[in-house]
Amino acid sequence: MLRFMFVGDSMTIGSAGEYTWRYRMWQHLCASLGGPFQIVGPRETLYDKAAGEAVSADYADPDFPARHRRHLAGWGEGWLHMAPVIEEHVAAARADILLVSLGLIDLGFYTNAEQTAENVHRFLAGARAANRRLRCVLMPVIPNIRAGHDAPFAAEVAHFNVLLAKAVADLAAPPSPLLLASPPADYDLHLDTYDGTHPSESGEHKLAAAFAESLHQGWGIGEEYAAERA
Repeated sequence: MLRFMFVGDSMTIGSAGEYTWRYRMWQHLCASLGGPFQIVGPRETLYDKAAGEAVSADYADPDFPARHRRHLAGWGEGWLHMAPVIEEHVAAARADILLVSLGLIDLGFYTNAEQTAENVHRFLAGARAANRRLRCVLMPVIPNIRAGHDAPFAAEVAHFNVLLAKAVADLAAPPSPLLLASPPADYDLHLDTYDGTHPSESGEHKLAAAFAESLHQGWGIGEEYAAERA
């Protein structure tokens, strides 16, 4: 039985009242895997903007099973924060596949592209130390609205995505393969986010679809994503 772990920042944890792309991915896996699976991780809550903490259980679908709400995602967390803790969490959850969307917060507040890439390497080394057969799908950074008026930030995002692709190419080898997801080509910040960064319902579907297509095309896991089914 495959054990999936979602690793990400505010776009992945989501906030109170949202479905999240994690929910869309859970629906897709239920519909397309044809067998049992688990979603694992040390957390299961959403971020509560009023409280300023990840303490909400107010998912848009209250029937989203608690056992499938699990994740390793945090509001304001990036590669910098996840690299030191990923080994312990992969080991504890016995994760088989990581679906990772990180980097925007790093580049926006903490580290430049080169430093962020170094944390990618630390993250992968730690994760693989916990499971030498671990598989990872890594999402490039999708530029947010800030990139439209902050040229240095946009340049760092573009540079990091090149470095991320290089890391995947250099480090992808048995028994721990890596995949670089293709960001949604038609991702529109005005339609697919509600604030220029965080995904709206259409954005949630597009992010889930990007991971689903990587799993399907790269490793034959699941089927093509169908929003009307998910």
